Amino acid sequence: MATAYGPDTRDPQRSGSGSGNRPATRRVLPAALRAPLEARTWREFCYLMLSLPISIVLFAFSITMVSLGAGLLVTFLGIPVLAAGLVMCRGFGMLERTRARALLGLDVADPAPVRGRTGGLMSWVGAVLKSGVSWRHLLYSLLHFPWAVFAFCVSLTLWSWGWAALTYPLWHWAVPSHAGVQGIQLYGDATHEVYLDSPAELALTSVMGLGVVLLSPWVIRGLASVDRLLVAGLLSPSRLAERVTELESDRGVVVDTAAADLRRIERDLHDGAQARLVALAMDLGLAKEKLTDDPEAAAKMVDEAHGEVKVALQELRDLARGIHPAVLTDRGLDAALSAVASRCTVPVTVEVDLASRPAQAIEGIAYFTVSELLQNVSKHSAATRASVDVWRTEDRLLLQVTDDGRGGADLAGGSGLAGLTERLEAVDGVLVVDSPVGGPTKVTAELPWRG
Repeated sequence: MATAYGPDTRDPQRSGSGSGNRPATRRVLPAALRAPLEARTWREFCYLMLSLPISIVLFAFSITMVSLGAGLLVTFLGIPVLAAGLVMCRGFGMLERTRARALLGLDVADPAPVRGRTGGLMSWVGAVLKSGVSWRHLLYSLLHFPWAVFAFCVSLTLWSWGWAALTYPLWHWAVPSHAGVQGIQLYGDATHEVYLDSPAELALTSVMGLGVVLLSPWVIRGLASVDRLLVAGLLSPSRLAERVTELESDRGVVVDTAAADLRRIERDLHDGAQARLVALAMDLGLAKEKLTDDPEAAAKMVDEAHGEVKVALQELRDLARGIHPAVLTDRGLDAALSAVASRCTVPVTVEVDLASRPAQAIEGIAYFTVSELLQNVSKHSAATRASVDVWRTEDRLLLQVTDDGRGGADLAGGSGLAGLTERLEAVDGVLVVDSPVGGPTKVTAELPWRG
């Protein structure tokens, strides 16, 4: 697997100052003045306004179902009623995740559906009651209601008062016309009254309204951040479930990689050593037939067959080295990586600082990772020198391959680096590429030690 280095594979995030190849958009107004008019502010304000009616329904339903189920626990009906309430809470949770995704930009994965072990109704009911996700949805319905009331009141008060005060000079005429008073009344008793009706008072009110309008978006964003925490913390899949999903995905990558390696080995054997051995057998058969009639021709054919045997043996050695080199098993990463570096087309310095050896599986992945990266250096980097550094930090094994080539390496686009990243992620590893156009390129791989 090789990745192309050069201008065609440059990272779009590294070129220019904007996203991709588009120039950065110039902001005419500072963030403090843009905030009241930004779509994000209005979406979050809409989210807070919708939270109150939805939370009222969810809270009332949850309290009713939990109370009814708890009251009926003395009978058999309490258990299915409680399970039905939890299922409905999960349904409301789906609505809340969709609303958060649309208005808050928070993408929370849906938890796995509840499945009983035997497939029967009671098995399903038991699975619902044992599911921590179901109870977290119920907890969300109980906690979100008081928070929704508070957030609704604060955001609506600030937002409405701010815009009303800011625009008061535009609509103050409606107060004396329709309310029969001089303007908005600030104070009044039996002796005197204070109204906002003079030009100076109108201007001061508008300035105060502007201050509240500029402050409101940041208050709204703070309130929405708490909603994000509630949704992400209570309505998302459990960490155990996410870990299981991740391991299942990694297992699929490992299986696919192993199958691809087996196909590669079969293809190399079929097209390489096996074909040579078949041809060698045919040549030796012909030499055997000519042995009595034409000894010189037979000797020449045996000599050619001897050369073919050497080539076949070299191909088998290369194939065995590609599966798992003997030097890695016998002498470890230092000697194995030095051997790989010696076959690179550019000078490579190797420095391995390891007091002990990691697990064999991790050692093998580290070896093939460096081999792949040095192969990229040979084929695509146009470098004049490269280096390999291997060291251990706590319980992690780190590999770093650098070169002074033209850079532009990219993980995207189905390149070899993308496939290498998948292999590392299958064992909880990480691959980081730092390759600006023009170089140098620095690729760092991090693997668990597992000694």
